[in-house]
Amino acid sequence: MRNSSPFSFFLLLLLLSHKASCDPRCEPIKASDVDRVQFAMNLEFLEAEFFLRGSLGQGLDSIAPYLAQGGPPPVGGAKADLDPITRRIIEEFGYQEVGHLRAIYTRVGGIRRPLLNLSAQNFETLFDRAVGRPLQPPFNPYGNTVNYLLASYVIPYVGLVGYVGTIPFLESYNSKSLVASLLGVESGQDAVLRTLLYERADEKVEPYNMTVAEFTSHLSRLKNELAMCGLKDEGIMVPKELGAENRTTSNVLSADVYSVSYSRTPPEILRIIYNSGSEYKPGGFYPEGGNGRIAQSFLKKD
Repeated sequence: MRNSSPFSFFLLLLLLSHKASCDPRCEPIKASDVDRVQFAMNLEFLEAEFFLRGSLGQGLDSIAPYLAQGGPPPVGGAKADLDPITRRIIEEFGYQEVGHLRAIYTRVGGIRRPLLNLSAQNFETLFDRAVGRPLQPPFNPYGNTVNYLLASYVIPYVGLVGYVGTIPFLESYNSKSLVASLLGVESGQDAVLRTLLYERADEKVEPYNMTVAEFTSHLSRLKNELAMCGLKDEGIMVPKELGAENRTTSNVLSADVYSVSYSRTPPEILRIIYNSGSEYKPGGFYPEGGNGRIAQSFLKKD
């Protein structure tokens, strides 16, 4: 029997998505291929540093320092207390992100690594906002495997939907082939992370008396609110009305009513990764804002 509460929630999301489709804040931007691809490096730097430091305790400067282009080292970041299998997976992801940065640097040229905030305090602020109250003790992404996976849940998917939103506006074959190839691996990473979390969906995240699935729902809701363009992010468990063909509550892969990927524009992405809801107001993972023409163009208008 269908629960009326999830159905009402579904109707509300549809209404919000319809309003978002008419919102000028959700319209595509004008930019060159190079600027669009280089914008993605902001996310690739974040993923590379987070995965490398989480698995190895050292970042890009120890692996391929030239790719940072003289940008400052991140604030915070630490080797996480991961189980052996997760550590190997995250280490592999870290090296893959280095490859992504190298691919963009080689094909279209690079940008300077922006200042990144990977501190436990930054994640604490994000998670407190997501759940609507201060967590006690403060959330520490590096404390254990589950916490690190939940922290990882925040990051790669944003880059994935960004690539989906970029491809239709690229003009050259070189740019399209590059971004399509990057998207393939980003999608794989996100699928692995969501699967690892789904395996633990009903587990309580100690000591918060909240399940893994509930945390992902809160985090997805926050990302949707920050981006201000409707439903484009979903937790690992959803009402049937949001499941594939309305037949499942599992949501290992986040997708729309046709089971195709959501997409986001650069302003939407900046609103999320700044944790400010504004592409003009840096913060969150990027205390001084992103680099490249697109990100910098919004900072100059502030």
